[in-house]
Amino acid sequence: MAQQAASPPLLPEGVRQRLEPLMLMARKLRVGAIKGDRRSNKRGTSIEFADYRNYVAGDDLRQLDWNIYARLEKPYIKLLEDEEDLAVHIILDASASMDFPPDGAPEQHKLLYAKRIAAALAYISLTSGDRLLLSALHGGGAASFGPARGRARALAMLRFLGEVAADGIADLDEALADVALRARRPGLILLVSDMFSREGAWLQGLNALLSRGHEVAIIHLLAPEEVQPPVTGDLSLIDVETEMKQEITVDGAMLGIYQRRLNAWRDSLRAECLRRGAHYFSLETDAPWERLILSDMRRAGLLS
Repeated sequence: MAQQAASPPLLPEGVRQRLEPLMLMARKLRVGAIKGDRRSNKRGTSIEFADYRNYVAGDDLRQLDWNIYARLEKPYIKLLEDEEDLAVHIILDASASMDFPPDGAPEQHKLLYAKRIAAALAYISLTSGDRLLLSALHGGGAASFGPARGRARALAMLRFLGEVAADGIADLDEALADVALRARRPGLILLVSDMFSREGAWLQGLNALLSRGHEVAIIHLLAPEEVQPPVTGDLSLIDVETEMKQEITVDGAMLGIYQRRLNAWRDSLRAECLRRGAHYFSLETDAPWERLILSDMRRAGLLS
């Protein structure tokens, strides 16, 4: 995938410093297969040895078992039974509809905005010692980064996101169902998307994730021009993903109908998520993206 030209940095240094103290949370922490930097919310348990796993770059060397290393010449990390990590899977919608507006302000471009949110969440996950998998969903399937953990992988994560370009048609149902099928253990699933899916389908995929014990958050992005179209008159509209054409006349009445349907759609997304216990965040790309991370998600209990 070709990198978008002249893209601003995804995570400026000042933003990264504000993300450093944060940690992704789930209402019920899932016990992981590896040590994380978080503590269990269970009380009365002692820190006792539970198991070993192979050392990976970014691990805390203080947890290395030097006796085993001396005998086997292989590094192993000691796992303690009251320590947990969180499996975090971030899904970035990189379908053609995310390449909007094509000629608008770069800071309000949907894909760039979505990349920044994904980068921030991925950075928090890596610096917290979580197990991160980052996927970019586009016309050719899904390109992935990870599984990865540790601050040392942050630069590679940003490089991966920087090379993502919008292309093709998104099938959110299929993408979410695929994650549910392949994920080895429950965790936190974060979808960053405009929710323009093939035939509008996404609920079956969400249900598949929830049925396997995942906690899910949908971050729904729209550009201001999609919320308040600055157009009137006779238009020929072309779907950027399917290339289907539609001839319409846009006047005040048509814009009113559009606005009501858009609001009903967003309300429906929110209601379906809340009914199932999933998180839903709706925002437009002219709002500061940091507010989602530093305020909205913290209030929802997904960050601490």
